Parts: sequence; structure tokens; C-alpha cells
Amino acid sequence: MARNSYQEQLRELRAEICYMGELVMERLRMGLDALDRKDDELAQEVIMGDSEINRMYLDLEQRCINLLALQQPVASDLRFIASSFKIITDLERVGDLAVNLGEYTQEAERDLFPDVDVQAMGDLTLEMVDDAMQAYDQEDTTACRELATRDDDIDHFAERASQIVVRDLIERELESPDEVEYLLRDVSRLLLTIRDLERVGDHAVNIAARTLYMVENDDELIY
Repeated sequence: MARNSYQEQLRELRAEICYMGELVMERLRMGLDALDRKDDELAQEVIMGDSEINRMYLDLEQRCINLLALQQPVASDLRFIASSFKIITDLERVGDLAVNLGEYTQEAERDLFPDVDVQAMGDLTLEMVDDAMQAYDQEDTTACRELATRDDDIDHFAERASQIVVRDLIERELESPDEVEYLLRDVSRLLLTIRDLERVGDHAVNIAARTLYMVENDDELIY
């Protein structure tokens, strides 16, 4: 295979991974909207759409394997392919977390913790994934390092949200076992939502870490 054809394959791989990132972010936004509006139809669309992301992941995984097996890439290309392989795994997992939001929507009946701004946390994580994918596309190592520091904001947000829930539980007066059961379901769903959004932020940092390694052969953000 001619070298220019090989380089075109690498460019196509990057473009397809960026497209996968756009699709995953769209599904995450839909999941957040569904949760906010208690929209079961939109939630089901997110859940059913996961198969498309999974197929895309498997296709891109195979393309990475083929490039590694057939082209014997040099060091910089090898890092690009290996990092891209890892990045599609993070994107696929973000897609799974979007599905979780859809499932939480279908389980939700009410909001008992209005002081916990799930949508604001979701917006922060979406922005992180978007910035991480732009850094990958543009090989922007400065953005990679900056993004890693922003993960602390997500962690603090999650910690504050959990504290609000615990405080509310301590202060709330419940009158019947059924009320306790409903409340525990709501608490469990909310805490799972917070945890999942925090994990989205972690995946964004992973993408930044792999991009930094890809461009500079620097593994300082990989953990």
C-alpha cells in the first residue's frame, strides 16, 4: 500500500473518531435533557441509540488493529493509533453513561433535591468532553494540561451535591415506610447520576491524557 494512502487512512481515522465524539456528546446532551424534562420518549431514544455507538466503536477498533498489524507504523504514528484506540474506548463508555441517564429518567417520578443542579454539572462535563476532543483533533497539548486541572471542579461539584443530599436526609421528617422507600429510590438515582457525570469528566481527562502522550510522548496525565 502506498505511503500516501496510509497517511490518508490515518487522517480518516482521526476524522471518524471526532465524529464519534460528536455523536456521543449529542447523546449525552439528550440524556441530560430527558432527565431534566422527565421525557421518557427522548430517554428511550438515547437508550436505543447506544447500538449505533457500539457499532462505531467496533469498526474503529478494527481499523486501529489493521493499521497496527499491516502498516508497521513509526513511533509518532504508533502513538497516534494506540492513543486513538484508547480514546474510542473512553467515548464508548461516555455513551454508556448517557444511556444510564436515559434509564434514570424512566425511573424518576419527582425531584426532591432542587438544590442539586444536575444540569449545571452536566454542562460542565459536556464542555470537558468537547474540549478534550478538540484538543485531540488539533493536537493542542496546552488544552490537555488545562483540562486536567478542571476535573477538580467536577469533583468538588459532586462532593457538594452529596453533602446537600445527606444534609437533607438528616433534616427531613418522614411519616411512613412507603415514604422512606420512595425517598431512598430518589436518593439512589440522584447519587448515581452525580457519580456518572463525574465519570464523564474522568473520561474527558483520559482523552486529554492520551492526546498529550500522542503528541509529546508525555505520560504525565495517564493514570
